[in-house]
Amino acid sequence: MLNYGINIWGNQNYILENGKVKLNILSKPALINIVEDIRKSGHTGPLLLRFPHLIEKQIESIYNQFKRARDEFKYKGKFQALFPLKVNQYPQFVKNIVKLGNKYNYGLEAGSKAELLLAMAYNNPNAPITVNGFKDKEMIALGFIAAEMSYDITLTIEGLNELKTIIETSKSRFGSIPNIGLRVRLHSSGIGIWAKSGGINSKFGLTSTELIKAIKLLEKNNLLDKFSMIHFHIGSQITEIPPVKKALREAGNIYAELKKLGAKNLNSINLGGGLAVEYSQDESRVARNYTLSEYTNDVVYLLKEIALKKGVDEPDIFIESGRYIAAHHAVLVAPVLELFSGEYTEEKLIEKTNPPLIQELYDLYETINKANALEFLHDSIDHMESLLTLFDLGYIDLQDRSNTEVLVNLIIKKAVILLKDKHYKELLSIQERVQERYLVNFSIFQSIPDLWGLEQHFPVMPLDKLDEKPTRSASIWDITCDSDGEIGFNPQKPLFLHDVDLSKDDYFLGFFLVGAYQEVLGMKHNLFTHPTEATIQITKDGYDIINLTEAQSICDIFEDLDYDTKEISKNLNIKIEHSNLLKNNEKEYILNEIKSLLNDNGYLKNEEYR
Repeated sequence: MLNYGINIWGNQNYILENGKVKLNILSKPALINIVEDIRKSGHTGPLLLRFPHLIEKQIESIYNQFKRARDEFKYKGKFQALFPLKVNQYPQFVKNIVKLGNKYNYGLEAGSKAELLLAMAYNNPNAPITVNGFKDKEMIALGFIAAEMSYDITLTIEGLNELKTIIETSKSRFGSIPNIGLRVRLHSSGIGIWAKSGGINSKFGLTSTELIKAIKLLEKNNLLDKFSMIHFHIGSQITEIPPVKKALREAGNIYAELKKLGAKNLNSINLGGGLAVEYSQDESRVARNYTLSEYTNDVVYLLKEIALKKGVDEPDIFIESGRYIAAHHAVLVAPVLELFSGEYTEEKLIEKTNPPLIQELYDLYETINKANALEFLHDSIDHMESLLTLFDLGYIDLQDRSNTEVLVNLIIKKAVILLKDKHYKELLSIQERVQERYLVNFSIFQSIPDLWGLEQHFPVMPLDKLDEKPTRSASIWDITCDSDGEIGFNPQKPLFLHDVDLSKDDYFLGFFLVGAYQEVLGMKHNLFTHPTEATIQITKDGYDIINLTEAQSICDIFEDLDYDTKEISKNLNIKIEHSNLLKNNEKEYILNEIKSLLNDNGYLKNEEYR
């Protein structure tokens, strides 16, 4: 059984049993059964499934591991985690994370006015709020309002002008002043795509000179007692531990030096985000080289060591690791609509007198067997190249070309079946040339934009048939009219899927670890919308489907783009009414069709492919 690397990226959240992917908790329901239940209600497009228990598991793991490390090293500082809203602002996620994090006082981090308003509306009363990113006077005023609402809020300063605005605002408000944090610009940086988040040339943070100026400015305006935190962030998805340790040493020493400069109420270091998630499906390409236990040990040990050496209090530890919390909780499921070799059947062969090369293809197809399958496969592909050249030169006609394509695809299918017992690596040399194209009912740009924008890999696997050996090297095409909407076959990270008859069976692909960033970064390319989503509560006896939210309608997406939907309907109605080609009853029928389409979502309907 091919497990699609579920033991690498799955975090023990899933098991494979009876050929199906199942959730590894309580009643262990199969994902395919959940999908089929939802589809009975008429939801035939892509589905985004949320699993709250996987949010809770990640929150618990962070708090438990930091508690263990603090106990082990007798660390005197406290630990606090917050969720950065930029990672996922969708209401069903945010409401769940606030509810599930309540017992830990798990807080929220905001990076914009809108996010800060969400945090103020939903954050647990005793949980902290941090505010990062560039701020204007209005956003700083919002921070003061949060403090006046009794929130434990820290405004992290990205520049001295923000600090000056805080000082001015403090003179005109009602007495409650938010805590002040200073973001430090470290020389240390992360690695990989997000390395530029850290380093001396990074977008955010104060230099050493600016930190000293900030201390003096706070002291001059009697606000030094509100300075309680320094913050740094060296990048999202830090896959190696050495950059973390280097940044901790630098930040720890900055913390101690600022304490010596008179910042007596400075008591916290915020490490920002960066805890990595393992996305790889291949043991030889595992990216993350540390465990959560190692990470927490290093953080606690290094900060304790620096505090002892410098003679200062051990700081409270804050982290804002959103990807680690959110990625696992969501699975995108999309149905395969078409296999592009599906049309190549014997019935499609055109009876005629064929040129010798095509007759040889017939002979290859009739006589192929296990012993000669690889040789005949190579021969058929060579024949096809020659025949396509002959077509370009005008020596064979379109019917000959059609017979060529059908026969070569039939030979490929036979060869793949005959060679299915071969090791996959033995087939990789030919798989690029014989790959199958799977048309899948989703948009890469909407649902997994980091795959397109950053070449981020997401684990992909079928939800069932896992007790059958997949034989087709797969390229996945989405339904957008964009050639970038493809997950091409990569011999370095090969994806093999099943050869299925879609006229008889449904075939669903799951795209895993999509809960971080993908939803909020998803774009309206081709005006495809956020898919239908459902929150799934697992019970001892099964599962409950709650908060089922249908994908936006076409009208909704028009409104999002500031179109006047009444004007669109009116224009369509006028043009249909004025058509001289239609009778009155036909016009009425078409108007009803248009109305129905405007109120439906834009994804394709599977029944059209049956």
